[in-house]
Amino acid sequence: MRNRFITYLLICIVGLLCSAGVSHAQFREDIYSQDPNIKQSAASSADTSKVFSFKEYFGGLAHKNTINIGNMFAGSVVLPGTAQIYNKDYWKLPFIYGGLGACAGTGAYYLNKYSSSQKAYTQWETNKLAYETEYGKLYPYKTPVIDYQAKKTGTMLMVGAGLIYWGTLLDGVVNYESETDPLPGRATIYSILLPGLGQIYNGELYKVPIYWGGLMISAHFLTTNHTNYIRFKNIHNEATTSDSYSGPISGETAKWYRDVYRRYRDYSIVATALVYVLQVIDANVFAYMHDFEVTDDISMHFEPTIISPDNAYAMHSTRMSPSQNAVGLRVGLTF
Repeated sequence: MRNRFITYLLICIVGLLCSAGVSHAQFREDIYSQDPNIKQSAASSADTSKVFSFKEYFGGLAHKNTINIGNMFAGSVVLPGTAQIYNKDYWKLPFIYGGLGACAGTGAYYLNKYSSSQKAYTQWETNKLAYETEYGKLYPYKTPVIDYQAKKTGTMLMVGAGLIYWGTLLDGVVNYESETDPLPGRATIYSILLPGLGQIYNGELYKVPIYWGGLMISAHFLTTNHTNYIRFKNIHNEATTSDSYSGPISGETAKWYRDVYRRYRDYSIVATALVYVLQVIDANVFAYMHDFEVTDDISMHFEPTIISPDNAYAMHSTRMSPSQNAVGLRVGLTF
């Protein structure tokens, strides 16, 4: 339980690293070009097919060459602040590194303080039991106290460091040099960092309440089911380990409810993840299809026609004689 926050933090960092790799691998420079008829040279194609080039990346930070948005995002995930260097927002660097250092350092101090107090209490509890067993008396020393306030403060500071890190990534993508048409890479990264932002970038504002509604409903059921799961889990543990348990329900009943709410909680996690992934895919697809031209004259028309005997399908389906013609109906679709 005490390492839950650290576990969540590591999962978020790994997720950002994976998303950075995916965004770079999928949205190379040739995808950013809105004109599919432009043919790139062999050298250019070779450059864009690279997974990641540190030489080109640091050359871009020195403003000797340009960096596409996928490379910039991938680099800023590993090295926070490099996106601001590429965007020439140098004045933001002291706030980024100062905020990250202060929050992470102070948070680590308070979490270590909590861990030390918990360790001291555990040692005291062990020694007290050993003393009671041997001498039949209570341990004579002062009882240490677990510093839960230090845990709360450290956790909040670490969350603050995570928010600064996330804001650094979002700021770098938002301030990337603008383009006339939506870029699939940018729309995707927007949606990865903040659900619905890719749809706003694509100009599809009506989709934002749909996806946010889905996320909020899924998160509500996730929270409710997890709370009930913990509740019945504790009741079951107390009923099976304590001889003085006198709760309103039996241990078996609590176990049944625990399993039910755990299953519902897992379903809610899957639903939340699906909505999140769907809005990322939606942002990418509709940004990529932004220039897809569809004529306003979408119509379907019918006209009579003569089906000749050399039409193999007609001969097979109607058993026509090779020397016969047939009258049929032709369907045309214009779009």
